[in-house]
Amino acid sequence: QGTLAESGGGSVQAGGSLRLSCAASGRTFNTMGWFRQAPGKEREFVAAISWNRDSILYADSVKGRFTISRDNAKNTGYLQMNSLKPEDTAVYYCAVRIGPPLQVDRAYNSWGQGTQVTVSS
Repeated sequence: QGTLAESGGGSVQAGGSLRLSCAASGRTFNTMGWFRQAPGKEREFVAAISWNRDSILYADSVKGRFTISRDNAKNTGYLQMNSLKPEDTAVYYCAVRIGPPLQVDRAYNSWGQGTQVTVSS
């Protein structure tokens, strides 16, 4: 079945940066996506990237601040988060799917356990 394991979360002050990683093992996939869920809110799309990086999507709320990337040799994806804001506070999840990048979470069939990101003002 394979696993996804996120790492890199933590607590930072507003304006700071964090880099999340998602290591995938035991599975084949095309797209890796990142989603987040804040307390009391629905899970929302953050970013997604295709295998050959020719298709990259970002949520409007993170454009210009977050950068998604991947290292296929390591089967690992990354989410570089800069200029963090308190509203970025959430549990961040990576997810994968066989098809191209989409912003809909139900299109992804495998998920990591999540990593907490807390941004203080």
